[in-house]
Amino acid sequence: MEHLVALRRDLHAHPELGFQELRTSDIVANFLQELGIEVHRGIGKTGVVGILKKGSSERMIGLRADMDALPMQDQSGTDWQSRAEQVSHACGHDGHMVMLLGAAEQLARDVSFDGSVCFIFQPAEEGLAGAKAMIDDGLFSRFPCEAVYAIHNWPELPLGQVQTRPGAIMAAADRFDIRVVGGGGHAAQPHLTSDTLLATSELVVQLNTLVSRALDPCETALLTVTRMQGGFSHNMIPAEANITGTVRTFSPAAQDTIETRLRQMAEHITAAHGLRAEVNYQRYYPATINSAAEAQFCLEALTQAGIPAEAAPKPALTSEDFAFMLQARPGAYLWLGSAPCKPLHHAAYDFNDALIPHGVNVFVTLIRQALAEKFPC
Repeated sequence: MEHLVALRRDLHAHPELGFQELRTSDIVANFLQELGIEVHRGIGKTGVVGILKKGSSERMIGLRADMDALPMQDQSGTDWQSRAEQVSHACGHDGHMVMLLGAAEQLARDVSFDGSVCFIFQPAEEGLAGAKAMIDDGLFSRFPCEAVYAIHNWPELPLGQVQTRPGAIMAAADRFDIRVVGGGGHAAQPHLTSDTLLATSELVVQLNTLVSRALDPCETALLTVTRMQGGFSHNMIPAEANITGTVRTFSPAAQDTIETRLRQMAEHITAAHGLRAEVNYQRYYPATINSAAEAQFCLEALTQAGIPAEAAPKPALTSEDFAFMLQARPGAYLWLGSAPCKPLHHAAYDFNDALIPHGVNVFVTLIRQALAEKFPC
């Protein structure tokens, strides 16, 4: 695995943001081409697809890895720490790519199967919907996968442990931005103006009651305010203030309820203070929903191969644009335990290289089982 570890660390040292993965996609494409795998580039801007066919079957299975990094400073302190300012592979996409490249290497050289493997290297997973861009660019019409699978490293699980589940495994992700305007004045004369910060503070408090009071208590959902900005002087009430946050849900009905009530709350609370609210609500990722048959196939195939795999007891409220691929094709999203390591999106996170052979083994096992070679009688 030495060459894969070296490649992973090189990718970590040279991260690229969504739709800017030029060096990264070059490395991926060249690696696949050297294996004799048919390569297609520019799908979803910087996406790369490799096609490996063996046997006579027309069946095709897709395997996906994400390529982009996060807009944050790398504080891992490693020799391969990011050389790019405010760009870091703090979610392990460098490791995901290398696990899939390692699987491509093994499948191309050592593994017999009957059909085609579609290796999907996707750009812009972190909030920019690179999966949707690839689909809109003809991913599944050009490469008709009957099922598609993806792995994400999961620091909450022990090294090499796999979990997945039928149905929802990751939440839908929405973003809201609220601009409170109409006030401003001298801090010593609050009676002469409307206080934007007071109204905004009240709105933040009330937003945190929305899930518990607007939804059925048995409905899983989350609303978190992540940013509040306003003012620039100690003796001025600012003319405007801003709130940003995220909503996570598993059902469209819950999404509808929260968006409606959030808009009403913003309008009424600001109006009570003599102000107005401008709300921008964006539903950017749907819930990640595994198809039942494919999730069960993963659990059974991995268990038969001696890989520790179990049904996840509950979904996570994090989100994933692999959701778009699962809306277009059957498939499953798998968590692969990567402990010990820092949490995902932590400034000091670094992918656990000991996970690479486990990820390769999972990908290869799924293909061995899904495209089992047919022997003549």
